[in-house]
Amino acid sequence: MARKDLNKWGVVIVACMAIFIIVLDSSAMNVAITTLVVELDTTLSIIQSIIALYALIIASFMLLGSKLQDILGRKKTFLLGLGVYATGTTIATLSFNAGMLLIGWAILEGIGAAMILPATTTIVGASYEGKDRITAFGIWGGIAAVGAAIGPIVGGIFTTYLTWRLVFASELIFVAVILIFRHYLTESKPTLKWKDLDILGALLSIVSLVLIVLGILLLTKPQNWEYVTVLIVSGSILFIIFLLWQRRRINKGVEPLSDISLLKNRLFGLGNLNSVIQQIPLAGFLFIIPVFLQQVTELDAFMTGVALLPASITILFFSLIGAKLSSKLESKYIVMIGFFIAAAGAFILGGEFNINTKIADIIPGTVVFGIGVGFLLSQLTNLTMSAVRDDQETDAAGFLNAFKNLGYSMGTALIGVLLLLGIFTGLTAGIEASGLAGNMTTEQIQSSLFAYVEKMQTEKPQIPPELIPQATQIVESTISSAMKQTFNALTIILLLGFITSIFIPKNRN
Repeated sequence: MARKDLNKWGVVIVACMAIFIIVLDSSAMNVAITTLVVELDTTLSIIQSIIALYALIIASFMLLGSKLQDILGRKKTFLLGLGVYATGTTIATLSFNAGMLLIGWAILEGIGAAMILPATTTIVGASYEGKDRITAFGIWGGIAAVGAAIGPIVGGIFTTYLTWRLVFASELIFVAVILIFRHYLTESKPTLKWKDLDILGALLSIVSLVLIVLGILLLTKPQNWEYVTVLIVSGSILFIIFLLWQRRRINKGVEPLSDISLLKNRLFGLGNLNSVIQQIPLAGFLFIIPVFLQQVTELDAFMTGVALLPASITILFFSLIGAKLSSKLESKYIVMIGFFIAAAGAFILGGEFNINTKIADIIPGTVVFGIGVGFLLSQLTNLTMSAVRDDQETDAAGFLNAFKNLGYSMGTALIGVLLLLGIFTGLTAGIEASGLAGNMTTEQIQSSLFAYVEKMQTEKPQIPPELIPQATQIVESTISSAMKQTFNALTIILLLGFITSIFIPKNRN
């Protein structure tokens, strides 16, 4: 790259390296689920929770992270977030149990990412204009797609042939490169003081979102259902209180945590809604496909990454195609096309899962799904940010990244829960139809086989040895059936996105 081009695009390159490592984690670690369950002596549900909580912490702290730009300046906020992120990834690298991984990956990396993401959005937005701005955001979205694209294969190689810990350790190299080239980042003058920070608003936004997603995660086990309604309702009430509190501060002329009047902007509001809807199926897809491949087809982490590679490459390629296409076709229509194609891919995939499924069987559906997702990733950031004025970019970036990560967290939680619930209920029917129970009750068999699933079938179920082959067949058949039901749900969610995208106003750029 010529020095002139490096000077011009240096800002977006540095910003994209930060985005890359943030999105790399989830997609890379999804293929390491079985290894994590074994090495950290934990369960599928706990790993699902850590993956979901990583995105949730990002979403929960996003508005606070965004507001810090007004107090510290966007470059200082970015670099401080990078330091927190590097600390988290170091702890994650050294993790010897699930609790340590939770602290390092989900909490510290999540908080660091919540400071980095809105800063990169505003830094890129402030550094370019016109077509260059569209191109920059297209690259920004494309690199996010690259992280998601190569994550499974990188995670597969490290996990199978070296160690999953290198996924986290390798990110420290990117942190070092970012620090070397930090001079490309533009600083903004602080406009607020620490006393202006809305601490109550920050607490309300964080606690409300955490309660809602935790409520969804608890659905995996029926014994926890009594807490689900309490958590989700409490979180929803607190979020409403947060919105009312923000409105009160705005009406009094006091600095809010975030300018919620932005949500009245039709383009901005629908852009965020569609970002959430797009993220839910993507997160669910990246979580449940590895679960199926490793439990039913018994693939290792590397081959799981290989199986996801066609979808990953397709997402990357069509995110770049979508960025180019936006100069000839309204972004709204590309988003509509993206949702429809992704829904078609999810529908195709729904019919492909059974105990005899091979990698080749799912490739057509994953490619079609990837085309749609690629189109969506290329458009939604620039489309949504085009709705706001320059002086609103900080708040807008906070909302956008908060909603996107909330969608990813809800996708991992909700779609993972749908899969596990489908497995749990399907086991009962399978056991009763087979007459497998013998001297054990149906509940005892069901509990044992669900624990078997939770351990990714790496430990023998607590049933008589002669029943294990038949029990394993029931488990794999049940997982296959639950996958079909879950992908049908993904199809419905994506069609909902298609319907809501119809109401998006045309892009103003």
